[in-house]
Amino acid sequence: MRLVEARIQKFRNFDDSGAVAIEPDVTALVGKNESGKTAFLQGLYRLNPVHGEQFDDLDQYPSWLYTRARKANAVATTAPVTAVFQLEPDDIEALAARFGDGVVVAERVTVARQYGGGLTLDQDTSPDEAKAVAAVVDRTNVPAAMVNSLQKCATFLELERTLVAAEQPPEAGEAVDAGVAAGVNGVRAAVTSLLGERDFDAAVRSALMARVPRFFSFSEYHYLAGRSELRRVYGPEDQLEPEERTALALLRLAGADNEALLEEEYERRKAELEAVSNELTSEMAEYWSQSKDLDVEIDVDKETEQTANGQQAVARYLDVRVKDRRHGHSANIDKRSSGFRWFFSFLAAFSEYEDRPERMIILLDEPAVTLHARAQKDFLRFVDERLAPKHQVIFTTHSPFMVEPGRLNRARLVEDKGAKKGSSITSDVMGTDRDTLFPLQAALGYDIAQNLFIAPHNLLLEGTSDYTYLYALSEHLQSLGRTGLDERWTLLPVGSVSKITTFLALLGHHLDVVVLVDGGGENKPVVDLVKRGQLEPSRFFTPAQVTGTPEADIEDLFEVADYLALYNASVAGAAPLAESELVGTDRLLRRIERARSPFVHGVPADHLLRNRDTVLPELSPATLDRFEQLFTKLNDALPAPLSRSV
Repeated sequence: MRLVEARIQKFRNFDDSGAVAIEPDVTALVGKNESGKTAFLQGLYRLNPVHGEQFDDLDQYPSWLYTRARKANAVATTAPVTAVFQLEPDDIEALAARFGDGVVVAERVTVARQYGGGLTLDQDTSPDEAKAVAAVVDRTNVPAAMVNSLQKCATFLELERTLVAAEQPPEAGEAVDAGVAAGVNGVRAAVTSLLGERDFDAAVRSALMARVPRFFSFSEYHYLAGRSELRRVYGPEDQLEPEERTALALLRLAGADNEALLEEEYERRKAELEAVSNELTSEMAEYWSQSKDLDVEIDVDKETEQTANGQQAVARYLDVRVKDRRHGHSANIDKRSSGFRWFFSFLAAFSEYEDRPERMIILLDEPAVTLHARAQKDFLRFVDERLAPKHQVIFTTHSPFMVEPGRLNRARLVEDKGAKKGSSITSDVMGTDRDTLFPLQAALGYDIAQNLFIAPHNLLLEGTSDYTYLYALSEHLQSLGRTGLDERWTLLPVGSVSKITTFLALLGHHLDVVVLVDGGGENKPVVDLVKRGQLEPSRFFTPAQVTGTPEADIEDLFEVADYLALYNASVAGAAPLAESELVGTDRLLRRIERARSPFVHGVPADHLLRNRDTVLPELSPATLDRFEQLFTKLNDALPAPLSRSV
């Protein structure tokens, strides 16, 4: 199953988080300190935890609501966490193999856990008990004369009544046919195997719950200790301390054989240790770009210890050291930077889960916070390449380097609304305070700054809405085998026409820049740059060059009906805006502003970004044609690609 939505209610500083959409791969909760990010992960983890954390209402129920709820005896039955899971093909196959084809037809299940520990699971479509009964009969060897009567049973209760009737002798004193008796016993055995002691609905819920992913939190692990006793590391896992679990994961990552590390015979033990060290060095070299001159060295040390009865025993300890080849120095991992220790421990702890066949949901609270910006990017690369393909990842952050500008759809903004409302989580950037938005703004700013001095072909835009429309429509057209933006373009949303002119004045002579701005009187500063010869006419574009109208915004490339559909979908709850309400023949946005004011231009663009799969296929051919014409004009401004000799 895949987690698609989560909700935290009546937990710590949450009264109600709202329904939080979860991405199929990676979701980032972005917000200030104490905004509720950690509380969200803590509540979510307790839905189906790997290590059995339970709720504590006295400590976790919101204090400003607790007294009233306790007096109403409503605390124990309050569900602080609710999650919606999407069934996937392997779930459908497994349930069909157990209950029969077409029995469990739910597409989504909703799971909730209460403060008192109670767990509920609801399906969006009820299972078909009659088909399950028929499947049991089909799988059991029963006399042909019994099949029709058994398959007509709509419930397992009816089936049992029919079996009881079949056991009755036709005449007093006569014996029941041996084949019938065997068939009755076979059906009952099949029912018991399928349902156990449960009724049908409970058995289905139990089977579904068994397929709900477990939640794993990195906070369950501490930094890897530089020295760990091997007998404890290889002992019962439920008795391990967090740092000992990390040590065990480290050895599993390297494929270390238990017995070999405990061997007295030197050569075998040394060979195993070298294999472990080489594997770990290779892992770090791939995902730690801060230094390529580090070797991980694993050794086993012996100590003679006094036992409780006065005898002596030899204890073996796992030592983890790191050698810096650049400086010719080695030290225990405890002496390395906190950032390196965190990354190494993380690599060890989670690598053991990447090859597990069952899906897991990995929760990370402020991961990589002690790492340099470049190392944070290494961490994100590890998540994308090694974890996200198999397990969903949800992490919290307030670092701009943990937000990827090209993947802002992953971000969920966490904001504390005050004592009465508590914290809330949203994907809508329009209604969020500046401090919460800062990591997103900083990430975009950093990305723009990097691109300005690195990218050879820069397309300057006024705002992020323009960026969204060009990016989404280009990608869609290319998926249809049509012309989109050339991959050499770097799109830079600057913010306004005035900022574009400042960029051009300061940097235009040093950069390969093309400008796309709305066609109207407000673009006069850019037009003046063209007139003064500071910007080549061939490098200045407006949507009006495609629409053929005196003025045009990016939005005018849409058919009116297409844009209104996007607008109406983005302002859910408001009365739909009809085309008949638009007055005039000027730019579409101005006509909408006259009909509906105020109108925030970025809202429809944000809706498109988050609902591309449903919005883009519905666009009309005329809309696609106009965007393709614009992309063709922009691509023609690029130099011809260099030919490659064969």
